[in-house]
Order: sequence, then structure tokens, then C-alpha cells
Amino acid sequence: MLSLEPKYLQRLVESSTDMIIAVDRQGVITYYNDGARQSLGYSPEEVIGRRCTDSIYPSLEEARRVMRAMRESSNNGRITSFETEFRDKQGQMIPVMISGGLIRDDQGSEIGSIGFARDIRRMRQREQLATAGEIAVSLAHEINNPLESILNNIELVARAIESHLSESDKLVENERVDSIRTSIERVQAIIRRLDEMTRRGVYETRDYLNGKRMADLAPREAFRGRPHPSQSAAAQAKAAMEPSAEYPLAGMSVIVLDDDLEVTNSLADLLRAERCIVHCALRPSTALGVLRNIKVDAVISDVVMPEMDGYDFYMTVKSEIPSLPVILMTAYYYDKDHIMKRARLKGLEGALFKKPVNPQKLRQLLVQVRQKSSESRANGADSLAQARR
Repeated sequence: MLSLEPKYLQRLVESSTDMIIAVDRQGVITYYNDGARQSLGYSPEEVIGRRCTDSIYPSLEEARRVMRAMRESSNNGRITSFETEFRDKQGQMIPVMISGGLIRDDQGSEIGSIGFARDIRRMRQREQLATAGEIAVSLAHEINNPLESILNNIELVARAIESHLSESDKLVENERVDSIRTSIERVQAIIRRLDEMTRRGVYETRDYLNGKRMADLAPREAFRGRPHPSQSAAAQAKAAMEPSAEYPLAGMSVIVLDDDLEVTNSLADLLRAERCIVHCALRPSTALGVLRNIKVDAVISDVVMPEMDGYDFYMTVKSEIPSLPVILMTAYYYDKDHIMKRARLKGLEGALFKKPVNPQKLRQLLVQVRQKSSESRANGADSLAQARR
């Protein structure tokens, strides 16, 4: 076994980044290494020969708690990963984890103790970030789904206002609708803020009450009511199912697949207001049954569902109807299972990553899907006509 000279061993201990502090039986500091100096700010001259409760420990009670743990230890006076707090020179409390034990003389009598302490603020921060990450994922899913329903119904209410109120009343009610939209955006921004905090690896806090801290989830962007295009009463009165400038989706057959009933119903109502023909499904098997019996122009599908996920559903549809457009949407704020990525590699074109889905964005995407389908049919007809010639 390698034998170390006392001077070399002392240099190793002195250069350790851990805080190594020894005290005698009366709690007077007898050893204090450079790691402790760097972490706590006291020089050896300031603490050696003084009681640990005058500088290192925040109170006599806390020092006694550590010593009691050593004396009551079943491991011959040793403790491992025992959590306590030290106080640095500026008076700041530092959470530490101590491993150490009692020091005994040749007769076995206690003459002091030594502790190897490690600053665990970064470790706690990582734990907080991990917890915040779990909360962010859960919040995104559990809150964004009902927000999707709220936002869809707000669009329907906004349209109804146009045909039932006077111009002066419309102005008041539209302001209220915009206020609701702004509040929804604020909730979304709070979730984004939590997600951003966990991704950046910075757990930010702010003062709350009586010196207590709270996670700083205040949105970093400003919110203002935005103008919203709404349909006129005359336009709503049209009954024709043919596409027009105001209703470019009229007559389009769409399946809405989501295991959340409120999301499915509200999205279906929104599309029906665009004069789409909508088929609803809460499970992939139901949607596939509709596809096998009815001609459909597009499918809007959730990503996380029972029976199969969005990728497996997309691949099943692709194998049976290769030309059918599929749009995936999710309440999660990131593609944790790489479902979107894998689907895109297999040809997926439409992906609305985050709920609540912007109704105007969805409308625009479906218009593009319809245009692309029409162009494809026209090109096919031209090719067939040329072949016949």
C-alpha cells in the first residue's frame, strides 16, 4: 500500500475544495482548511481558536444538533451526508452536507470532532430545476388543453357578437373578448417562463413575504389586446358550402382526434363555423374507422393518446391513405418522445406544436392543405389528359 508522508497528506487536505473543519470538545476550532476559507470567507486567523458557534454555525442549537448526530451514530461516531447550515463572513446562510465523526484519543475518549462539508446550493438548485421541469411538463399539458377549449369558444363568441349586437355594444363586448384573449396569453406566457427557466438551468426567485422567496414566473413580455378579424352578420347568414373568400374551408371534410372531449368539441365547433364537415373521435381506433368508410380531406390529431401515439397513428394513416394530410398538435411544450421529429422524417408536413392552437394559424394551415390537394388533383388530371393524347 502506498505510504504518504505527513507533510504530503497535509497538503492534500489543505488543497481540498471541501470545507474541512475540526473542533475540540469545547467547540473551539482547531483546524480550518483553504476550502473552508474560499467558501466561508473567514481567514484561518479569524476563526482558529474561537468557538464554532461564534462564526461557522448560525446558532448553538445547530452545532449541538450536529454533535448529537455524531454521538448517537451507530457507526462509531461517524455521520455521512448530514445536512445543516453554515454562516459565511457576510452573514449568508449556506446549506451544507457534512460527513465526519468524533476524534478520540488512545484511550477512546472523545477529544473533538472533524467535519468534511460540501456546499450543496448547486445541488439543491439542480433538484429545484428538475422539479420545475416536471411541473412545467405537467402544467403545459393540464392547462393548455382547457385553454384550447376556452380559446376556441372565445372565437365562436366573437363571431356571434357581430350578428346580435349594435355597433356601440359590439365595441364594449369586443373589448371584453380581447381582455379574455390577453389573459389566456398571460397564462401561456407563465408556462413558457417556467419551461424557459428549466431549459436555461437558472432557477430564479423573488421576494414574497416576510423574507420568503418564490419562483419568479412573471412573464417577460407585455400583453395587449390584439385586433381580431371577425365575420360580418351577412357572411354568417350564407348557407352555401362552396369555398369563398370568407369561407375558404367550406365543405372541407376534417377529422378531429383528441382524447380530451372539451378540446375535441370546441375545435369541432370552430371548424364548423368555418363551414367544414367535422367528424370527431376520442380514440385513434375510432378515427381510423371513420377514415376507412368516409372520404376525408385532412386529419387533426393529438400526439399523446391512448391506444397509440401521434407517430403510430400517422404511420398507420400513411400506410392506408398516403396522400391524406395529417396535422399533429400537442399540449406539451416540447416533443419529449420525439414524436413530431420522427413523424416529420416520415413525411409529416403540418405540425402545431403547442396548444392552445391559434385559430387563425390552424385556418391558414388547412387552407394551404386544401390548396395543395387541389393543385395535386389538377396536375394529375393534366397528366391523365396528356397520356390519353
